[in-house]
Amino acid sequence: MKFKKIAAAVGALALAGSLAACGGGDDSGSDAGGDKIKIGIKFDQPGLGFKEADGSYSGFDVDMATYIAEGLGYEGDQIQFVEAVSANRETFLKDGSVDMILATYSITDERKADVDFAGPYYVAGQDILVAADNTDITGPKDLDGKKLCSVTGSTPAENIKENYAKGVQLQEFDTYSKCVTAIEGGQLDAMTTDDIILAGYAQQDPGKFKIVGAPFSEENYGVGLPKGSEDRDKINDLIEQSFEDGAWEKAFNDNLGESGYKLPEPPTVDRY
Repeated sequence: MKFKKIAAAVGALALAGSLAACGGGDDSGSDAGGDKIKIGIKFDQPGLGFKEADGSYSGFDVDMATYIAEGLGYEGDQIQFVEAVSANRETFLKDGSVDMILATYSITDERKADVDFAGPYYVAGQDILVAADNTDITGPKDLDGKKLCSVTGSTPAENIKENYAKGVQLQEFDTYSKCVTAIEGGQLDAMTTDDIILAGYAQQDPGKFKIVGAPFSEENYGVGLPKGSEDRDKINDLIEQSFEDGAWEKAFNDNLGESGYKLPEPPTVDRY
């Protein structure tokens, strides 16, 4: 489905106050008709993309997705959130299950062969989460022989396998929440993914986990779009607008402001 046309120039849109997380909607990804926009998010990443017990959604990615969708002409009740795990993001964009994805989705050349990206709207760095009392792991150099967890289809998992700790025992799950549960239960030593994702989990359970604080990659989060999307430039305009009008900073502070993780400078949008 094509996104609605923006009725006027992006700079004239009345977007103030659009950062309320959207609730409701069918999670199945079934066709909801031309009056809705289907957006893939994570459902299990506190502070980024999270489905609450009451069926509403919260997080930095959720607020950014809502801002972009409203800028494209959709009302809150026309936004349908769909769970997109790391391994199915390209598939969902190709088969029409979603219209766009904001799910800590790193822009890579390999992925750009299959889908388009707007952004980046955030730059993260891969880091490591351990139990709060763990003193053995201070960076990737300490992972040899350790039981490490990440998510199938994620760039952090591939980075570890290809470039670090050849002796690491890597366990891959379909969601990060399963990794956190395994660390809490003592079955695994650590989890690796982007620092902003880890910050959300650390904030959810204060005093239980800690981030090692030794980032070793650069991950550019983009808005995933179907290949050949005509709305890429519009979404880039909206991302840049969010940097300028304070919406981007508000989305971060509302969802991750208590994590202790410092908000970086806004990235430069890639107009490829």
